[in-house]
Amino acid sequence: MSVGAINAAIRDVKDFPKEGIIFKDITPVLKSEKLFREVIDIIAARYEKNKPDSFAAIESRGFIFGSALAYKLNCGFIPVRKKGKLPYKTIEESYALEYGTATIEIHEDAVKPGEKIVVIDDLLATGGTAGASARLIERLGGKIERFEFVIELGFLKGRANLAKYDVNSIIVVD
Repeated sequence: MSVGAINAAIRDVKDFPKEGIIFKDITPVLKSEKLFREVIDIIAARYEKNKPDSFAAIESRGFIFGSALAYKLNCGFIPVRKKGKLPYKTIEESYALEYGTATIEIHEDAVKPGEKIVVIDDLLATGGTAGASARLIERLGGKIERFEFVIELGFLKGRANLAKYDVNSIIVVD
């Protein structure tokens, strides 16, 4: 298996969720036990010698990868969710979208001061959600070790919005 095989399995869905958007569908990667394992193994290999305390995963596809990595590396898992989806006391962060704003939350006790966190999601586009996730974690005293993405849409320059952090992407689409 290789990065090329992972890339080949990602399906483009035109005009989803709205006209003019080409959605990168990872479900064929998830369906393949070999490709899904490959994605997890590629990312996990970066942390075998210096594992984080927790993976903070961004709703919802980030949960798939973050939970598998937390299990594989024996780390904690922190869900970063859309506003109103977490049951306990939360802190929130709003951020700009090209057509409005959105808000994400984490539990107020999700991160301990000094905790080493890797933030993970399936896709880096503009970096708005990822940046908001970092601000939440840092407000609670956590230290962002790195960002991990399966796919990065390089042409949207999201990496620039995360410039103060180390960012890894398995596949970069320019």
